[in-house]
Amino acid sequence: MESHSPTVELTNVSVKYEDKVVLAPLDLVINPTERWVVLGPNGSGKTSLIKILSLYRYPTSGTVRVLGETWGATDIRELRRRIGLASSSLRDQFRADISAFDIVMTARFAALETWWHDYTEADRSAALGCLQRVGADLLRDRKFHTLSSGEQQRVQLARTLMGDPGLLLLDEPTAGLDLAGREQLVSTLATVAADAFTPATVLVTHHTDEIPPGFTHGLLLKNGEAMACGPIDEILTKDSLSECFGLQLELENRDGRWLSWASN
Repeated sequence: MESHSPTVELTNVSVKYEDKVVLAPLDLVINPTERWVVLGPNGSGKTSLIKILSLYRYPTSGTVRVLGETWGATDIRELRRRIGLASSSLRDQFRADISAFDIVMTARFAALETWWHDYTEADRSAALGCLQRVGADLLRDRKFHTLSSGEQQRVQLARTLMGDPGLLLLDEPTAGLDLAGREQLVSTLATVAADAFTPATVLVTHHTDEIPPGFTHGLLLKNGEAMACGPIDEILTKDSLSECFGLQLELENRDGRWLSWASN
């Protein structure tokens, strides 16, 4: 049965390190069919937000509800299994000679190695299906360290889909990719976003041209504060983007892609 309750509810959530506010009080509601992009320069609070959403950084203040559960009143380890996370920091934790197939399998128990748990044939079939869904099934037997950066990111994306997650978090998935790798991954993300079976998704990036077609909502962060939040067609303008990045920018939506460049 389709759920109509929010996937994420943040109420007055903030993060402070000693006396520095890195994320000002934020209210955010993400619904099951929504695709969100979080945009902002370095130091804007994006990393703190993704750590909260992935349940690895407890906020200084406020209430965090994810998938109907309130952080602090539930089994956090079990809840993390229901969140698909792809990030460069997670990628660097995998053993170099682990296979692409096993990396996807590890998501079943939110682990880093398959030998820590027992898996069923249904698990193996699901892992292969996830690789096929992102066009990476031919990589299944390849060692992770032999894959290109783009191939590694696609395997990570397949991993986020393992276990029928209720929330996908993609933390700068195109970081370190060349132009071809970036465009291939953006295309794959657009396909995943268009799939009705894909849950609520949050993508973190610095660049508008990395927003895949089909993303519905946006959050602009600057110096830890939300500058704009809501439907992407309403909040993503050249004025809001210029203010967010502190540079006069032009912005155009061309065939579903957001292109931005500095004004002359």
